[in-house]
Amino acid sequence: MTAPSPHYSPLPGDDPNEIVKAFAANRAFRAAEWEELTTEDNPYRRPVRPDDLAWLDYSGPMPADKALKLSGLLGHRMLRNVYDLDALHLPPARTPAVAADQKAFYSHDNRVLSALAKPVLEHHLFSFLAEGRTPLERPGVAAATSHVIGAFEQRGAAGNKAIDAVERTVGKREAGTFLMLQLSAFLPAMNAAVGRAALGEYDLACDTLRPFLVDEYRSWVNSSAAYTKMLEGGGLKTPAAAYWQLYLTTSLARGNHLHHLSVNRENLFAFLGALVHKKMDESLTRERFADAFATCLTADTGYFDTTPALTEDGLRELVGRLLTPLVARYGDEVVEGFHQGFEDAARFAALWETDMVEQVTWADNIQEYQDKAIRIDKYLSDNNIVVDLDTFVESNEETSTTHVHNEHRLVMIESGQMHFWNNVTHKIEFNQGDKVLIPVSRLHGSTVLSGECTYHQPIIPDDMLNQIF
Repeated sequence: MTAPSPHYSPLPGDDPNEIVKAFAANRAFRAAEWEELTTEDNPYRRPVRPDDLAWLDYSGPMPADKALKLSGLLGHRMLRNVYDLDALHLPPARTPAVAADQKAFYSHDNRVLSALAKPVLEHHLFSFLAEGRTPLERPGVAAATSHVIGAFEQRGAAGNKAIDAVERTVGKREAGTFLMLQLSAFLPAMNAAVGRAALGEYDLACDTLRPFLVDEYRSWVNSSAAYTKMLEGGGLKTPAAAYWQLYLTTSLARGNHLHHLSVNRENLFAFLGALVHKKMDESLTRERFADAFATCLTADTGYFDTTPALTEDGLRELVGRLLTPLVARYGDEVVEGFHQGFEDAARFAALWETDMVEQVTWADNIQEYQDKAIRIDKYLSDNNIVVDLDTFVESNEETSTTHVHNEHRLVMIESGQMHFWNNVTHKIEFNQGDKVLIPVSRLHGSTVLSGECTYHQPIIPDDMLNQIF
């Protein structure tokens, strides 16, 4: 057996879980430190929370009802790192820490491990989409067009529950900031996926498709100054991983889904369906986002003026222009793939609204959830109920990278102090005796402030929570 090359490390076996653990072991993906709530100046620093991979299972598909749980969050963090590895990320300054993370991020080993991890993560994260898809009643461009127009009308009438929730909050600046940084988690990624898709040989089959994709990406590039100005108005910056720890699972998933269809070239037809959904969604939400950011943050929202409004006629023309020449060459499989991509993108958009509503509502009502924790603790004590419980003893400045729990949990401080956080705008100080209820799948992190902090996490079953409240 020959010795490995100096530029090549021995690879793990074909165990999917060992592969993702090896990929996440990159120094750029290590657990967050106390000063890394944001990473605005280091585009390579992307804490995954790799220690949790010891008990998560990526060997098979993620069930649909677990899409917001921990394997989904960490999986989409890792998959975004896979997709972003093919893009250039220039830091504002090359400090020693940035240089070390850059070297690790773009290393040969990371490229090899990302190639191994990619199919494992895609299989785990996207397989559930095949469940519950409703096929078109009949094949053909007309049927696909009719379905898209119907979805356009329905979405337009329904509004956007996520933005509604933000506008209902008491802490509008905090909620508006959180909404803006979620947009920054998927909008640039989606446009990067469009730019990636434009690289290819289209002319032999559809000579208008590549110019269309190039124009779509050019429009994003031309609006970059307005986009940057809008984020600055919300106190945010534009690097891809600037607010990495605060990106929701579904915000990462929306960008990852279009990347998935773009980078896997056999999915062109599904990519076009997802792209049409992207354009439709942007048209339907542009005014709502603009109003929310102007109201909550007084940010300049001129960026949304660069996004043209789509009419039904315009949408009908777009679908026909994309599909007709491809169907003439390849038949009904074009329409079938297009429909799947459109429906899957719609599913992620709907899941994002649910995720956002629950996160924003919880974060805006933390005092209520502290009161609920007191009631739950009293209920357990009064009824001599023993539940499963985890206890942690952490030292000064020890940080818990943001995460979600797969069940409802209390956080109960026995001794010491910690900062608890779920946004970039503020931190919540917890002291001895403080408690809070963290519902399933709600994103949060913490940092110990005292020399040592001991806290407990009782696990509260669904039926018990429903009985108490």
